[in-house]
Amino acid sequence: MNECKVRDACAAVSESRADLARNNPDVAAMRARLERDAFSRQGALSTIKKHLVTLSALTALRAVSNIREKTEAALADGVSPVQIREAVYQCAPYAGFPATEDALREVDAAFSARGIALPLENQATVTDENRFEKGLAVQKGIFGDVIDAMHASAPEGQKAIMVDHLSAFCFGDIYTRNGLDLKTRELLTFSIISALGGCESQVKSHVQGNANAGNAKQELIDALEVCLPLMGFPRTLNALSCVNAVMPD
Repeated sequence: MNECKVRDACAAVSESRADLARNNPDVAAMRARLERDAFSRQGALSTIKKHLVTLSALTALRAVSNIREKTEAALADGVSPVQIREAVYQCAPYAGFPATEDALREVDAAFSARGIALPLENQATVTDENRFEKGLAVQKGIFGDVIDAMHASAPEGQKAIMVDHLSAFCFGDIYTRNGLDLKTRELLTFSIISALGGCESQVKSHVQGNANAGNAKQELIDALEVCLPLMGFPRTLNALSCVNAVMPD
C-alpha cells in the first residue's frame, strides 16, 4: 500500500470512528471511561505490556477496526514495532492465521503511516530441521514432564495435532522468536485464549504456565482488567475463575 493510500485509509477509519462518537455519544463516553480506568490504574503490568495485551486480545476478537488506533497509541507510548508485531504473531496458534493476518494489515498500515520501514528485522531462531526439537524444549521448560505424558498418551491418529504441530509450530515457530521474552509471550497467550472464550481448559493450563514462567497472579488479573472493555464480563469472569482455581490466595 503506497503512502497516499495509507493516509486515505487512516482518514477513513478516523472519520468512521468520529461518526460513531457523534451518533452514539453515550457509548463513546462509556467506552472511554472504562478503557481509561482499566488502562490507567497502577498495578502489576507495565504500560508496554498493557498495550501488547490489548493488541493480542483485539486480534483474537477479530476487532480489526480497532487495531490501527491501538497500534498508534502503543507506538506513542514507546512500544517498539518489533514488540507490536510479535504480540500479533503470538496470536497465530490460538486465533488462527486469518485473524492474525487481518490484524497485521492494520499494524503494517500504521507502521507505514509513521514511516517505519517494512519488513521489520526477522526474529526467527529455528529452522525446518530443529523447530520441533527447539519447540519441545520450550514447551517442557514451561509445563514440565506433563508434556512427555501428553505425548505418550496421544492416540496414534491424533499425534500430528497433539504432538507434531503443537510442539513444532506453536512453541517452535512462535515461542522461540526474539522480540519478546518468554514471560511476556505466556502472558499474551493467556490473554488471547481468555478473549476467545470457551477455552477454559486451555486458560487453566496457561495460568499454570504463567506461574511456571514467573508471572504473578496480579499480572494475570491486571491483564484481564485491560481486556474487560474489549471482551466483556462473561469471558473476563470465566478467565478470572480459572486464575483463582489454579492460583488460589
